[in-house]
Amino acid sequence: MESSNDHVEIIREAFRYTQAFREKTFVFQLDDAVVTDPVISSLVRDLVLLQRAGIRIVLVAGARQRIDEVLRRYNVTCDKHQGVRISTSDAIPFIKMAAFDVANRIMTSLSGLGMNAVIGNWVRARSLGVVGGVDYKDAGVVDKIRVDLLRGVVDQGSIPILPCIGWSPSGKPYNLSSRELATSLSTALQASKLFFVAEFDGLFPTSYTVDERIETAPNGRVSRMDVDQTQHFLTLNGQHSDDLAIELLKLALDAARGGVERVHLVDGRSDGAILREIFSNLGVGTMIHANQYQSIRAMRREDVTDVYRLMRPLVEHGLLIHRSESELADRHEDYVVFETDGMVHGCGALHLFGVEQGEIAALAVDRMYDHFAIGQRITAYLVDRARVAGLRRVFALTTQASDWFEQLGFRPGTVDDIPEAKQEQYDYSRSSRVLLLDLS
Repeated sequence: MESSNDHVEIIREAFRYTQAFREKTFVFQLDDAVVTDPVISSLVRDLVLLQRAGIRIVLVAGARQRIDEVLRRYNVTCDKHQGVRISTSDAIPFIKMAAFDVANRIMTSLSGLGMNAVIGNWVRARSLGVVGGVDYKDAGVVDKIRVDLLRGVVDQGSIPILPCIGWSPSGKPYNLSSRELATSLSTALQASKLFFVAEFDGLFPTSYTVDERIETAPNGRVSRMDVDQTQHFLTLNGQHSDDLAIELLKLALDAARGGVERVHLVDGRSDGAILREIFSNLGVGTMIHANQYQSIRAMRREDVTDVYRLMRPLVEHGLLIHRSESELADRHEDYVVFETDGMVHGCGALHLFGVEQGEIAALAVDRMYDHFAIGQRITAYLVDRARVAGLRRVFALTTQASDWFEQLGFRPGTVDDIPEAKQEQYDYSRSSRVLLLDLS
């Protein structure tokens, strides 16, 4: 039996987590099997509690089973290939009907608890096309998410609900995988957490090959894995290709590599599962966690060519000052690079000015990888490096990214705020803005 001290510690732990997560964004993908389960009323109540505690909630409504039901009712045939629905033009109106039906059920439950919710078309999609000789018709993939509009809805105190439908720029609807949509959404929003809430029985070593170093709960459930462990787990269990857990782990890996700090696989049929997963160390599901700095390393001389290549387009557009390859080589110890699979996709530098101030400079990211928030991750890494070095302040000079730096906590400053040595180098013809971040 739990003692009163145990209860007090649980309460303390919950308060610690609540403070840590305030103003953070959590994305929840809710399978329709959970939405139609009687537990949905308590699950929605828990979501409202989280929102009222200051956590920013975004929901993605899964509709796989509901789509199957509607198509059967209207005698519309849609084949599936490797788990993907071949969405014909005849089926799309019924798929939309089912998708919005599930989203409306969630909104009705939220409204019943006095919470404002909005269903919207914030997702631009494109055709999945023909893959391996299979034409998927009007099945689609996420092309772009209107993050600005979504954040506006959240800022107004409402909970956005996204159905598994996206639209092309011309207005054509596409059927999307809600799980893939949730993965793309959490990455685009740089969410702190992504939850897959499904009919998920848990990840147990009795059903899979599990490395003994992986952390498990007292009941044997795989409690958490980092990115490397997850990749190893998928390599060991590749034979379970049609397994729900394997599908979710692959998506969790994509989200973690895209900058989402924590991904949780939770059985939505268990009352209070979301709260217990969030507010306890062991949780009740499986958590995939990322080390946000795992792909960042010190720049080496052999990286100079790649870094120069990254910077060149930004220099041509006036966003960065020109640095020659010899200059980069001479100061390579100031630089870090973001590397994935042996390729450099981003870079940045911390230039020290005495023992008190440093400059965050030369931030550049491969345009194809913008949605992974690499620039934010490199900046956070360099700020941490500055703290370790004992600096009291870092600053940045920019012509067009002042809003971006302010979102990261920087504040506007003047040329007089930067070290005299940097003032002497300041190019008044560029009129760069000064952004400051105090590290006390």
